[in-house]
Amino acid sequence: MPFGIKIVPQNCQGLVEMFGKYKHTVESGLHFYIPFVQGIRTVSLAMQPIELPHYSIITKDNAEVSTSVTLNYHVTDSMKYEYNNTDSVESMAQLVRGHLRDIIGRMELNDALGSTARINADLASAIGDLTNTYGINVDRINIDELLPSDEIQRAMDKQLTADRERIAAIAQAQGEAESIRLTNEAQNNALMATASAQAQATKTRADAERYRIDTVQAGLSNTDQRYFKNQSIAAYSDLAKSQANMVVVPNDDNSNFGQTSVLAQAIKGKNTVNESDDPKKTDQGDQAQ
Repeated sequence: MPFGIKIVPQNCQGLVEMFGKYKHTVESGLHFYIPFVQGIRTVSLAMQPIELPHYSIITKDNAEVSTSVTLNYHVTDSMKYEYNNTDSVESMAQLVRGHLRDIIGRMELNDALGSTARINADLASAIGDLTNTYGINVDRINIDELLPSDEIQRAMDKQLTADRERIAAIAQAQGEAESIRLTNEAQNNALMATASAQAQATKTRADAERYRIDTVQAGLSNTDQRYFKNQSIAAYSDLAKSQANMVVVPNDDNSNFGQTSVLAQAIKGKNTVNESDDPKKTDQGDQAQ
């Protein structure tokens, strides 16, 4: 009886069928079978990528987003993979889409756009046990794109522009307020410094004047009446040199009268000299004689 030869490649398994019915599984290598009675179907166990095309999902706040998913899978049970489902890969893709719609549908748009890593983890956890039914294990899931619709994108762009303009206006207002505050603070510091300097100068002048008065009073406390009499005589002498015709003297001390008479003679003598020096008054006197 002739035998057929079947080579099962590396990282693959062979499903041996007899009259179309599964009998057993063989590993990679050289295998013999009976033609027309047996057959060997090869199933790859290597990891394979698959890309799910763009499809729409509605978020919790009724926003439409378009998503694209890439995943990697490998066959864990070749018998289940080949016989339990007519297309295990498509069944797995439908399962991924359904759970992804459920996960994103329970999230608002802003949360979904900023949580792709969490969505990947939740999706992998949700489908991990279910794909075993198809003899497949999903090794990695990655959301390549999660884009809102064009209308929502335009609205988001407008909102982003408005937010940036608002932030810029607030920053400018805060800068102007800080500038005004610093200017007022500098002016107040200058006024306080000027007032402090003026107060210090006034205090210094007052201290100097007080020192002068204290010094004079201390000197006067050690003098006697002769000093004040000498000062009076000196004052009368200065008064005698003036143009005054009448002098008022105090009557507190009779000894001042002698001084007054001498002062009066001095004043009279001075007036006489002044009249003799005037030529007009001399001519009038001669004419009167």
